[in-house]
Amino acid sequence: MNGRKIFRTIVILLIVGLGIFFYAHFYWVFGSGTKAGTLNTFMKKGYVFKTYEGKIIQSGFKQNIQSNEFDFSVTKESVAQVLLNNAGRDVEVHYIEYFGALPWRGMQRFIVDSVYEVRSTQDTRGINPQ
Repeated sequence: MNGRKIFRTIVILLIVGLGIFFYAHFYWVFGSGTKAGTLNTFMKKGYVFKTYEGKIIQSGFKQNIQSNEFDFSVTKESVAQVLLNNAGRDVEVHYIEYFGALPWRGMQRFIVDSVYEVRSTQDTRGINPQ
């Protein structure tokens, strides 16, 4: 009897510990903030879970000293539609950072949850598709 109680206690503590780790790693918000730059790519992709993925090119060093790309995922359909309609423009977005990515939430740890501003680029000349 005493051995069973110890084994059961260890199993319960292990399950609770794994649950706390899973929550902290995938659902606890590690950080949040804003990013601004040119929206380079934005697409819906995936094999099983179709998620919105994008990339913002930030201004700054361009000499391969540091990466100026901000890879992110989007979970809200309304935010995704705004970004889909504004590829190539300067955007300012708010993001939430998690420790790990979940397949149904997106491929990145950074989740953009709102768009603050969309600015047109300096050169607005171009070819309008017919």
